[in-house]
Amino acid sequence: MGQVKNFEARVFRVLRREPPQSKVHRLAFWLLIIYLVLMPGRLLHGTAGAIFGGISFFTLMLLLAFCIPLLWRWVAGRFLWKLSNRLIVTYVLMALTPVVLFVLLAMIALYGFSGQFAIFAATAALEAQQEHYGSENRAFVMHVARVLAAEPGSKTVVLPEMEDTASGKQDIGVQIAAFQNGKPVSISPSNLQAPGITRIPSWAQDRFRGVVLDNGKVYLRAIDIETIGSHTTTLITSTPIDKASIDQVAHGIGRIEILPNLPMSDETSAGGERSRVVFNKPSESGVRAKINEHELTREEIREGSITGGVLPPAQHFYDIPITFYAPLETRDWVTGKSHDAPTIVTSRPSLLYQQLFIRSLKVATALQYFLIGVASFFGLLELIAFVMAVRLNRTITRSVNDLYDATIEIDQGNLTHRIKVTRNDQLAALARSFNRMSYSLERLLAEQREKERLQGELAIAQEVQANLFPQGSVSLPMLELHGACYPARTVSGDYYDFLTFGDSSLGLALGDISGKGISAALLMATLHSAVRAYRYAGEELVSVGNQFTATVLEKISVNGSNGHGSDPFLKPAKILAQLNRHLYRSTQPEKYATLFLAHYDGATSQLTYSCGGQLPPLILRSDDSVTQLDCGGTVVGLLENPTYDQGVEQLMSGDILIAYSDGVTEPENDFGEFGEDRLIDVVRRHRHMPLDAISEQVMQSLRNWIGGQEQPDDITLVLARQR
Repeated sequence: MGQVKNFEARVFRVLRREPPQSKVHRLAFWLLIIYLVLMPGRLLHGTAGAIFGGISFFTLMLLLAFCIPLLWRWVAGRFLWKLSNRLIVTYVLMALTPVVLFVLLAMIALYGFSGQFAIFAATAALEAQQEHYGSENRAFVMHVARVLAAEPGSKTVVLPEMEDTASGKQDIGVQIAAFQNGKPVSISPSNLQAPGITRIPSWAQDRFRGVVLDNGKVYLRAIDIETIGSHTTTLITSTPIDKASIDQVAHGIGRIEILPNLPMSDETSAGGERSRVVFNKPSESGVRAKINEHELTREEIREGSITGGVLPPAQHFYDIPITFYAPLETRDWVTGKSHDAPTIVTSRPSLLYQQLFIRSLKVATALQYFLIGVASFFGLLELIAFVMAVRLNRTITRSVNDLYDATIEIDQGNLTHRIKVTRNDQLAALARSFNRMSYSLERLLAEQREKERLQGELAIAQEVQANLFPQGSVSLPMLELHGACYPARTVSGDYYDFLTFGDSSLGLALGDISGKGISAALLMATLHSAVRAYRYAGEELVSVGNQFTATVLEKISVNGSNGHGSDPFLKPAKILAQLNRHLYRSTQPEKYATLFLAHYDGATSQLTYSCGGQLPPLILRSDDSVTQLDCGGTVVGLLENPTYDQGVEQLMSGDILIAYSDGVTEPENDFGEFGEDRLIDVVRRHRHMPLDAISEQVMQSLRNWIGGQEQPDDITLVLARQR
């Protein structure tokens, strides 16, 4: 692969062009190489030359196919790179696309409307014939019924209305069949008798007007029933639908063709079977449809069709033929089953125009000229809009070009470059904004450098704060210890510390400063220093053994503690009172801290503690019961002289002390807070693991609970286990 790319690079270096980067470009390059290599082979004679010619032709077609996207990329990169060219193309597309779509939609709608109107005109003419023969049939049945009622034994009924016009009626094929109580009755004149109708169809129980299919032929028939006394007279008028009748219907419309033997959809045949009709694509040789798997050719489909009317020549170039299909409801004369026979109506807009405005041609001509004038006016508006768009285009592109030149100057470091502004529009406002941006850029760069300096100082502060927490592993022979703090920001407002008292005793502190960030971290350092100062003062008192100093310290302590010995840290309630006085006097009123202090005596396994507003730590006993360390008082630093109580708990082997800040239990998701119960459950399930592993399990559960959200608060967790 490397050698191929080196070859491509050498060739394009000779041509002084960049090597191909995209796969399409590389494929096109190698197709060109293959085509050039195959060209000499085409000069060979015989089969070899033909093979080389075919392969080279196939390669050329592939090359052309790959060159199309490359050509488009070149055009887009060269011609359309300029904004002016892009806007011109955009204006053309915006102007022409709606016009083309509107014209196309109008043509489709006009074609559909014209086809529907042609179908409507043909259907209306056919229905008019139906009503005409139906009204005559109604009159005839009443006449025949009265005659038969007056002369019950009569076998022939004379229709006097038809005697003078019988010959004329016979020309268009009108035939009449009469029945009394289901038995045939002769009609006079005899040439009107319908020999093909020998009985009343079983489905004809009421009046009927419509088209029927009888023995493969189509008729327009009307059925009327008249009852006088106990005799029922039925009269059927039948007129064949042939070329002559279709010519009469299609007059002024165009050409009409009916395919009575081809249903338009799946229908039930006379035998009760479902006729499955499948229309094939016109490209398939000869076969156009299938009925019950029987293939029909075009000639078979057209066989039995009835065509009438004439399509006149076009009057103008847009007077195109309009062909539309519609179903003609046809009923089988024997079974009464109905199906839709395809009806094809072919007309021209000029014919339909005359049909639509047959009574107001002058108004129609005026309307036509009016529409042409409106179209011309719209075209003029389109031209004016395009000219105005080109003028606006020049203004836009000039402003963009000035902005482009200005960005080049700024990129080269020339922050003093300004764009000359002479107009008062949005583009001019953009240029002024660019000038203000270049003016502000240097100031922003200086601020960025200052921000970087502050971030560096924060990193140093984070490192300093990390040194305030216990370093390395702190443990006693009877007690395992582990602590961890995870700041929500760069530095933390949480605090914990382990203070050793010889080899068997330990002081434990855990606090949470109000707020976050730098201010909380500074107050945390103050609290850390104060706690350690009291611890070191206690060590000094113990080492010197000065009973007087111990007595003085006892007097300045708060009342009610249950501690013993000379070390003040043995009485956490007194230490909390001193720390409260210190923070109250040295910090702002809204600043305070929550603090938990405890002293562990390894000799007795007793834990003496006091809780100053901190969430009460928990002791998970070896029997899985939970003890809450809630003895103490209010927060530290908020009130001047609060009182604090202290409590004592006996730790047994396997007991685990859990001290934590609110960042452990208060994180929320859709199910609510993490809570103490989940914290205890995690520690209980992993209580036999090392303390650092238990702490990691708690943190993992917290991360899963928070999900992708930002850590809401500082998280501090201290674990201690009695051996």
